[in-house]
Amino acid sequence: MSLFRKLFGSKSQKTGEELKSEDRGKYMPEVKLPIDERFTINFKANGGKFLYCENLNEVYENLQNIIDENKWQEKKVLLLDKNLEDKFKNSNLNPTRTVSASTFFLTTCENLIADDGSLLISSNHIFEKKLPELPFNFIVFATTSQITENIGEGLRGIKSKNKNNIPTNITTIKHFKSGEEKDFLSYGSSAKNLYLLLLEDL
Repeated sequence: MSLFRKLFGSKSQKTGEELKSEDRGKYMPEVKLPIDERFTINFKANGGKFLYCENLNEVYENLQNIIDENKWQEKKVLLLDKNLEDKFKNSNLNPTRTVSASTFFLTTCENLIADDGSLLISSNHIFEKKLPELPFNFIVFATTSQITENIGEGLRGIKSKNKNNIPTNITTIKHFKSGEEKDFLSYGSSAKNLYLLLLEDL
């Protein structure tokens, strides 16, 4: 080993230490968080209420907690999805298919978008109804495998999953706080009081 290297230390070792430093240069690429963590952070920043569930029993338990917290025991739930109605048939819900008679809407979604914390939904969930027509209170049941990087990836997933019958009325729900200031990109969207029951399936 060279005398200078002994005295001043290896330059390559120092560079390695510098790279480990938390002070990253302004031109260094940002460290990307895992996709599920990014979705959670952005979803909460949008005002959404997030409940992580390890199994279906936790989903049912958290659903009951939401209903109890909001005193919706006697209220009607808008349930348009027959499969979802079957899944929650033992949850003491009072289902209806009439929007005007319902207090909250229980649904699934196409995808959860990590980049902006929004939910991608389609006619598979809301049929031909517009978001402002639906109840203000939403409870969305989704799985971790539905998280995608961005809307483009979500749309490609919808297309490949429904090759013969691509759903219509595809839209995103992004605002979960009423009365918040919106930018021009969210013009025409409708804020919802939204709970997400997220089931771990990966």
